[in-house]
Amino acid sequence: MREILPGVHHWETLHPRIQVYVSSYWLEDGGVLLDPLIPEDVGIDWFANRPQEPATVILTNRHHLRESVIFRETFGCPILCNRAGLWEFTDGEPVQGFDPPAALPGDVTALELGGICPDDTVLHVAYASALAFADGIVRGGPDGGDGQLGFVPDSLMDDPPATKRALLDGLGRLLEDVQFENVLLAHGAPLIGDGRERVQELVDAGGRTAFEF
Repeated sequence: MREILPGVHHWETLHPRIQVYVSSYWLEDGGVLLDPLIPEDVGIDWFANRPQEPATVILTNRHHLRESVIFRETFGCPILCNRAGLWEFTDGEPVQGFDPPAALPGDVTALELGGICPDDTVLHVAYASALAFADGIVRGGPDGGDGQLGFVPDSLMDDPPATKRALLDGLGRLLEDVQFENVLLAHGAPLIGDGRERVQELVDAGGRTAFEF
């Protein structure tokens, strides 16, 4: 667990199902969790001792429920996800939908990215000058890390050429419409200070694959 920006904490945890390290975030202002797994170093009790306990969980897409239900059961916080992904939750998971663009708790704005799946969402955290991405862009390889920014392998896309075109179009709109300097990734380490430049570089390059299996 480390504070990467004022009030923004990041940690990586081994995902119990896919067996790779993934990233989660805690936004102190408003008590917001993004795509949470329980941090291995401090545990769930760390959140009970914050100035504000968790008040909301926000998923960047439907695949990132992770251990959100445990946080909901512990702290009573709702779980929010892009409405286009609610069909995934057929076992009674307590997930509520939103429709981008949407103003969410904690001064977070949900923006549509799509491309890789209809519910792939970008979250704009204005006070941190940050964009949080789901699976549209990743870095570092299957175990996370600080490698190059890019797309997931073609094998994870239904139609790689069309998906990449849609992602490049969506990233171009974000660069044009949204002010941000930092990038928070669900897969890979965050980019602090040079996030916009790295996204622009990816778009200018016409896209690339971040890693191969």
